[in-house]
Amino acid sequence: MRLEWLEDASQGEGPTLADLAAVGVLYERLPDDDFQGALDRLKADRGYVTQDVIELRPDTPNLDGLLGKFKDEHLHRDDEVRFVLDGAGIFDVRGPGERWIRIEVERGDLIVVPADLYHRFFLTERRQIRCVRLFKDAAGWVPEYRA
Repeated sequence: MRLEWLEDASQGEGPTLADLAAVGVLYERLPDDDFQGALDRLKADRGYVTQDVIELRPDTPNLDGLLGKFKDEHLHRDDEVRFVLDGAGIFDVRGPGERWIRIEVERGDLIVVPADLYHRFFLTERRQIRCVRLFKDAAGWVPEYRA
């Protein structure tokens, strides 16, 4: 995982895990050999009931259309949980003081963007990610865009 401020990056140090925690973002590095055990504990602790795998690749039909739904600032009424199995992605989240924090996740990274936190999502130049998603209720994961 890599973190950076998108605004005022030249002033002070970069963002930290404490900055993520301050707005409710959970980050963990999970072991390749027992990630399912860690995900099962997270499901039990936080009430997630559904798990699936999603994969986006350069040859995914309508990839640009799919990504277009998440490039603008939005939130969800449910947590957005991703464990990266392969590839990479970028989450921009509103950190302390409404400053954007860029979080680049890669294989082995678990991120939980909490419900009601404004964020955006992009793929890296490789345009490929495969990850496990966890849901409390799939219906609660509809994007609500910021005006």
